[in-house]
Amino acid sequence: MLSNRTAAVFDRCLTFGHRFAQRGWPISCVLCGAGARPGVSRFCEPCEASLPRLDDERCEICALPLTSGRVCGACLADPPAYDAVCVPYAYAFPIDALIHAYKYGGDLSLAPVLARVLLMSVRTSVRTHPDVLIPMPLARARLRERGFNQAHEIARHLGRALRIAVVSNALRKVSETPPQAALPWKARARNVRGAFVCDADLTGRHVAIVDDVMTTGATLNEVARSLKRAGAVRVSGWVVARTLRD
Repeated sequence: MLSNRTAAVFDRCLTFGHRFAQRGWPISCVLCGAGARPGVSRFCEPCEASLPRLDDERCEICALPLTSGRVCGACLADPPAYDAVCVPYAYAFPIDALIHAYKYGGDLSLAPVLARVLLMSVRTSVRTHPDVLIPMPLARARLRERGFNQAHEIARHLGRALRIAVVSNALRKVSETPPQAALPWKARARNVRGAFVCDADLTGRHVAIVDDVMTTGATLNEVARSLKRAGAVRVSGWVVARTLRD
């Protein structure tokens, strides 16, 4: 493991190298390989236009599409522990393919790409920035198997861009639960119940949980419960993509 100081220097070197490469060589679109817009995104204009962006008309809390009003019926009937979700895209092609290549294929070069699309959404839609960013934790066995926490890598880039502290050791997953993706939607809340413990004092803090995908919101909801027991007054979800109900 690198020391915090060494890791910070290494991170700055990577950032400098990335900026130098942008100025010195053409940037290719991560989807089709055509020329992308340097300093703007890693997508060419046609591919960026094809991304499954969520409609502006969506629930202010869970981010699911709405036909009217500001909060969906489900959040009105049973308010979740989290307060809002910022998410730019639906979990559909080609965003789902990028996330899959990143998370399961170990393509860490996609971390800044996914962080940037989330960053652009945060800058246009989030009025009050949080005090801290906390990446969604992985259980120890899952972290050993994967070799990295995909949420932590995205949070690092966001924190640096927004000058917000990333606290990666505040929250622990203490249960080796089956993957949420392998379970029916109705079983997911039960699967993560009591699975997270917050070790930090978050009294009076606004916390944003960073993650790659949100499906039912069960994991975010359980995490928000834990953070509010630790004193957080507001918990937001900052997520790259949201699965939509059929």
